[in-house]
Amino acid sequence: MQRKVFSSKVYRHKTVLVSGGCSGIGRALALRFAQAGARLVILDLDQAALDSLVQHLEQHLNVEALGLRCDVADAAAVNAAAALAIERFGGIDVLINNAGITHRSLFVDTDLRVFQRVMAVNFYGALHCTQAALPSLLARRGQIVVLSSLTGFAPLLYRSAYNASKHALHGLFDTLRLELDGTGVSVTLACPGFTATDLRKNALLGDGSLIRQPARVLGSAVASPGDVAEAIYQGALRRKRLLVLSNVNWRARILARWFPRLFERLLVPRLSGLKPERR
Repeated sequence: MQRKVFSSKVYRHKTVLVSGGCSGIGRALALRFAQAGARLVILDLDQAALDSLVQHLEQHLNVEALGLRCDVADAAAVNAAAALAIERFGGIDVLINNAGITHRSLFVDTDLRVFQRVMAVNFYGALHCTQAALPSLLARRGQIVVLSSLTGFAPLLYRSAYNASKHALHGLFDTLRLELDGTGVSVTLACPGFTATDLRKNALLGDGSLIRQPARVLGSAVASPGDVAEAIYQGALRRKRLLVLSNVNWRARILARWFPRLFERLLVPRLSGLKPERR
C-alpha cells in the first residue's frame, strides 16, 4: 500500500490510547498516530517493550508518550490506567481497542479456560477500555476504533473462541454506535485479514499452552502491520463505520453473507490452515 504523507499534524494535541500497543498492528498504529502529532498512551503487558517504545516515540518522533503495564482483562487495572492517562494529558480523544489473543484448536479439544481467556482479553478488554474512556470521549467528541477481524463476519476453522469474541465485538460496538448517535463520538470497526503479527505466532492450544509457530495459511497473502495501520488511520480520519481490510477482500464478505455453503466449501478450509493435531 502506498502511504500518504501529511504535512499537517492532524492529531496534534490529541491523546490516543492504544491497548496492546507494543507489537504488531498496535505498535504500527501508535507510530502512525504519533506521526500525525498525537500524544500516545500505550497499554501492554511487556514492560521492557513499553519502555523501549515510549523512548522511541519521545526521542525519534518528538511526541509525548505514556506506557502503562496493564492487563485489559482486569477492569480495575484498566480504570486505573485510564485515570493516569487523563491526569497526565487531560483526557482521551481516540481509543484504539487493539489488544487480542487467539487460539488454534478443535472445539472438542478446547478447555473452557481458553474460551474464558480469549473472551476476557478480546471482548471484555475492549469493553473495559471503552467504559473507562467513554466519559472523556464524550466530553471531547472523540473516536473509538475497534480491531475486529475477517472472522467478525465469516468463520475460520479451529478458532471457535476467537471467532466468538470478534462476533461479540460487532454486537457490542454496533449497538454502542447507535446509542452514541448525536454525541459526536464515532465508532469504527476495522476488520484486517491475515497480518504478520505475534498474534498468529503465539496462539493458544486447546489446553491453554502456547504454540510458538504460525499456523500455515494456504493461498492467502499476509499483510504487513504498517499497511494495515495506514488503512485504519485513513479510515479513522474519515470516521468510517466499518473497514473490511481482509486479504480476501469484499468478495469473501458477500460470499459468506449470501452464499454461506459455497463460502464454507470453497474458502473456509483454504483460509483456516492445516487441521490441528488431536491432543
